[in-house]
Amino acid sequence: MARVVFIGAGPGAADLITVRGLARLREAQVVLFDALTDPALRDAAPDARWIDVGKRGFSADSTGQQRINELLVAEAQSTERVVRLKGGDPSVFGRLEEELQALAAAGIEAEVVPGITAAVAAAALTQRPLTRRGVGRSVAFSTAMTQHGELEARRSADTEVFYMAGRQLDSLAHKLLEVGWAASTPALVVSRAGWPDQRISTLTVGSLGQAVADHAGLPTIVTVGAGAVAITDAAAQRPD
Repeated sequence: MARVVFIGAGPGAADLITVRGLARLREAQVVLFDALTDPALRDAAPDARWIDVGKRGFSADSTGQQRINELLVAEAQSTERVVRLKGGDPSVFGRLEEELQALAAAGIEAEVVPGITAAVAAAALTQRPLTRRGVGRSVAFSTAMTQHGELEARRSADTEVFYMAGRQLDSLAHKLLEVGWAASTPALVVSRAGWPDQRISTLTVGSLGQAVADHAGLPTIVTVGAGAVAITDAAAQRPD
């Protein structure tokens, strides 16, 4: 029976993929891969046919979602072992639902192998945990831009994480102030989390705009609140 395996490749370097993900990738005959997956992962399936279906913002080089759905179905119907390799975790802003629906409509089975999402990688690599005892009991993931191209900010959790925010840092700061975050609230900006050339800016909500030049055009995570506090500062603030 036709089957597709979705694999989360992790947020950056090839060795951030899971053991299960790597094992499934090694079995692939066809791999449909995202733009932000490490090219070194090709070494795991050198004999497979690799198809670039990456999205690149508003670039003309991007592959439309409908086209990706069609390719997945067509490849699964003609090839035994098809892998859909996605950056980060497929279930976090990875358009997984639409692709699963397309496969289900065609009677094609699927397996999903989770990966490390960029927010978790940024927290680990900067040693700033997203949850903190006594002060950080909740975390919310959002995209900075809605599907209608509108900038949106929230204050719904102790730690708020905004994906795809590199070009909107100044505007995001204003929105965060509007929804009640203090200008002095810690903010962490990480671009290309998990890659050797990752960029990190430690700021506050009020100073977020200062990082635009360093992060614009890069895949960027913005963490606001408890999860953006440096460990040394958190130790002083944590209740006994």
